[in-house]
Amino acid sequence: MTTTRTTRLRRPLLAGTTAIAVMAVTAGFAATASDPAKATAGPGLRLIAASGSITLTSWKEESGVYLDLGTYLTAEGAPLELKVTRKSYKAPVTITQTVYEGGRARAKALPEGTVKDFSGLPGFAEITVTDKTGRQVLRRAESFCPNNASGRVRPDAPATSKYPESCPTNPFTLGAVWGVEKGWAANTYAGSYTDPVKLAAGTYTARVSVAKKYRDLFGIADKPASVKVTVQERGFEEGRGTAARTTRPGGHAGHGAALPAQSAAGAGHGPGHAPTPAQAAAAVTSGAGPSYNVGHGPLKAAPPALPWALKKQQSARSAKVGDTEGQTDGSRRAPALGPLSQRPTGKPSVPNVPKPDLRSLPAYGITVSDGGEDVPGKDYLAFSANVWNAGPAQLVVDGFRSPGKAEMDAYQYFYDARGKQVGYTPTGTMEWDPRPGHMHWHFTDFASYRLLKADKKETVRSGKEAFCLANTDAVDYTVANANWHPFNTDLATACGQENSISVREVLDVGSGDTYTQDLPGQSFDITGLPNGTYYIQVLANPENRLKETSTANNSALRKVVLGGKPGKRTVTVPAHGLVNAN
Repeated sequence: MTTTRTTRLRRPLLAGTTAIAVMAVTAGFAATASDPAKATAGPGLRLIAASGSITLTSWKEESGVYLDLGTYLTAEGAPLELKVTRKSYKAPVTITQTVYEGGRARAKALPEGTVKDFSGLPGFAEITVTDKTGRQVLRRAESFCPNNASGRVRPDAPATSKYPESCPTNPFTLGAVWGVEKGWAANTYAGSYTDPVKLAAGTYTARVSVAKKYRDLFGIADKPASVKVTVQERGFEEGRGTAARTTRPGGHAGHGAALPAQSAAGAGHGPGHAPTPAQAAAAVTSGAGPSYNVGHGPLKAAPPALPWALKKQQSARSAKVGDTEGQTDGSRRAPALGPLSQRPTGKPSVPNVPKPDLRSLPAYGITVSDGGEDVPGKDYLAFSANVWNAGPAQLVVDGFRSPGKAEMDAYQYFYDARGKQVGYTPTGTMEWDPRPGHMHWHFTDFASYRLLKADKKETVRSGKEAFCLANTDAVDYTVANANWHPFNTDLATACGQENSISVREVLDVGSGDTYTQDLPGQSFDITGLPNGTYYIQVLANPENRLKETSTANNSALRKVVLGGKPGKRTVTVPAHGLVNAN
């Protein structure tokens, strides 16, 4: 149970991990690449260091050094593939490994309690740091997300990885897929899942090993990686000029790689400053690529990789490895659906083909706010809400604008098993939102939010019911036809411009769209409400304009208890099953 009170919400940065190139540093890679017959049976996992030495920066204005030591877990013989699920919010999170043997795949259940959430394997990497005298100055364990920043380690490896780019952090995630592709390596650094450490300027030796329980579980050799570490201390002002251009994360000098916008840690540090540790670190994400969405968040969506039209004809235990007609291992990606330039022709119809299934998650990120207005005695209940698509088909909505009209007419599209459009139906409108931070087309009546009294009767309704759809959160990538690599993971990839004549918005299978209700008109005005028990209702497709597989799962409730005095209200958020997150 969590009790919170704050005066203002701050949206955290939403940035995913970045694909990088990893250079093989041991002779073993060359031997494996030149002689496939010597490839290790199974995943053939091992820990390597990309470099024997590394320089880390300790920023004077921050709290220490982030231990991104450049150590990687490689998969040489077959992919390391893990599926993490829970049956309900009352059930614990479980994990299975997909084992590839002789061209076939089977599921292997891993021990109960191996994982507790969807953010990675806890306590995977064990790190010790000694100073130049050999004295141990640090010992810690860090979680490992197999989807973390990764790259190929040999030339015959697949050109792209089929696995998602990060691990979900949404507290109401239902299913995730983690993996290290064959011939690839994933960084063991925990990024924003870990804290910086205090290390004075100087030289050290870092020793990184895989915890014994994971070595035994996955057959990883007990061969720690050793890295010489030089810690340099600098200040933000020293980061101007050349240093800022050469140390910017994710890019090369002169290439102008952008820094993450509005980082919580970097706020107030102007252009030209070297990246803060929070910017250099891999930021918390719930699954998609890098994005920062005004209103959308605070967590993200993760990626799926197969067209919804494909149906499995064999069980997972006997499926052949590869991507063939009727089944997929996730290696095929659906072609991007481009917006149409003209209105649909012919009569509207709703054919008997797969359709999306919109489902609501319980509200989270719940807090009391002043709404940013600083009006004495005013209190707002702010929250984040997510509606996701359980499939088996994408939600595809196009908007078309008649000359001179302020709104677009919206249509939902339907596709057959080959991906051919076979029908469409009118489904409301789209409207232009001119407010700073938005400035895109919103699809109206996608979801609504209501605060219900203890008897489940409505007392307050949020004014927010129009959205630009984006795949911000990976909710369940284990559902049929989940797309592990959705196209529109932020608001820059969809939603159009003010002069657009048409817009296409897509909610992919397995992904959801989180929207943070933290402004007056979006959040609930609770100023005049008595203390007591209430329920936040998240309702998908409130007018039933969208055609779905089922509408029975469109509503989700989250219990809250209001307390305090006017101007200083509090909210207590009881656990929802085993999910104890406000």
